[in-house]
Amino acid sequence: MVDARAISPFTPVIIGAGQSVDRIDAASYRAWSAPDLAAAAAAAAFEDTGRADAVRGAVDAIGTTRTFEDTLGTALFGKSSNFPRSIAKRLGIDPAYALLTVAGGNTPNDLVIEFGKRIFQGEFDVVLLTGAEAISTVRNAQVRGTTLDFAEEPGGQVEDRGPGVEELRDPIARRHGVVGAPVSYALAENARRHKLGLSKQDYANRMGKLFEPFARAASANPYSAWAVPSYAAADLLDGAAANRWIADPYPLRLVSRDQVNQGAALILTSLGHARKMGIPDEKLVFLHGYAKASEKPFLTRPDMGASPAARVATRAALNQADVSLDKISLFDFYSCFPIAVSNVAIDELSLAEDDPRGLTVTGGLPYFGGPGNNYSMHALAELAARLRRRPGSMGFVGANGGILGKYSAGIYSTQPREWASHDSEDVRAALDRAPPVVVEESYTGPITVETYSVLHAKAGPQYAMIVGRNDAGRRVIARTAKDDTTMVARVHDGDFLGQRVNVVAQGDLNLLGVPAP
Repeated sequence: MVDARAISPFTPVIIGAGQSVDRIDAASYRAWSAPDLAAAAAAAAFEDTGRADAVRGAVDAIGTTRTFEDTLGTALFGKSSNFPRSIAKRLGIDPAYALLTVAGGNTPNDLVIEFGKRIFQGEFDVVLLTGAEAISTVRNAQVRGTTLDFAEEPGGQVEDRGPGVEELRDPIARRHGVVGAPVSYALAENARRHKLGLSKQDYANRMGKLFEPFARAASANPYSAWAVPSYAAADLLDGAAANRWIADPYPLRLVSRDQVNQGAALILTSLGHARKMGIPDEKLVFLHGYAKASEKPFLTRPDMGASPAARVATRAALNQADVSLDKISLFDFYSCFPIAVSNVAIDELSLAEDDPRGLTVTGGLPYFGGPGNNYSMHALAELAARLRRRPGSMGFVGANGGILGKYSAGIYSTQPREWASHDSEDVRAALDRAPPVVVEESYTGPITVETYSVLHAKAGPQYAMIVGRNDAGRRVIARTAKDDTTMVARVHDGDFLGQRVNVVAQGDLNLLGVPAP
């Protein structure tokens, strides 16, 4: 074991972690805004260091994940014009540098990597990383007809990197109905089922088995966004009205829950500065290995049911940490939908759905809560607390962004480790070597179905879409015509994977026709 006294004093370490929650059904409900929640989590992180006043006074940088309001440009009751500075103002701090990063569930771990490098290079002494969502409060007020005022103008410097959601705005996909995360991931999920050769029921049973332990973990987590029942696998798949269809193959209980009020925060500093502030060694958490990667646009991926970016980033992080999988005691795989977990944990790492170590430390996005881009900040905060209780143990966090398009992996431990800087260039190069699939924008003729889904509303199924290859090997996306309820029902009730179907180009759409000969 490496002695902390033998490594560079510039080595970055996590010294504080905190979380907050504001449940609308709790007696303590305060209708907090996102800055309120983030500040509450940050205050808890300061206290967690054991040297709150010294640490708070030394913060010279704040980095925040991006709220949904700043990502989508919508704010029903107003929002802060400078999210990081609103948080800092509540905490009574005025760091020299503030960052509002791009959108993506990968960004909490990306922020740890980025500011770890910047601390190691001597740019900053103490960094606060935080984020939050107050979506539940906003929707609750909207339903009740209540007016809130969340508009703020704190002023001050901020580096705003913009939404960065270009991947989600593919015009071909969007006009064929691939709008939003549930239907996008549903297409990926069914593509994976096709590859595995499983029936709809067998695959559904696997998804239920995968997420049952997540729900159980969330039911015991005091920071969960709601009072989570300890669902059995069958409860996650039943056809009850409270578990309506969202997008085939997902009922409601298998998708990320974004109606949450949650915040999380981490405090980073250098090993040398931690000692100056009197932080005890047992508080220190080191980043042993890390990597991040980005994937090709969704429709151009050779395998729409896989995420090579997640796989190569995970392997690269493990290799850098020089640790084998059996030495990892704690895992948290980003879990917005089942495939985000299974693609990495099962397909790449060969873990079992019911691995006794568990695949989450929080309870996952459908049950613990999915606070937008900030979920993995909660995973990191929880991981830090558990690692301290098990000195020397190792923990893994895998943070996913986009439509399986970005992945950030980190290996953490209280065991000291010298910082090693790298830029994941080798990881990117490996992904770039695979040629993209050409997408046929307008097409009439037969295709072989690779994947499909049906998007549902509360009133029932709305439309179906399919993705497949034509005889030239090009990819084609099509959807059902407006008001073609018969075809929508056929797609929902049947299994179109591997079938030959006709597609007809009409205007700027490819429409799903009858089965091809």
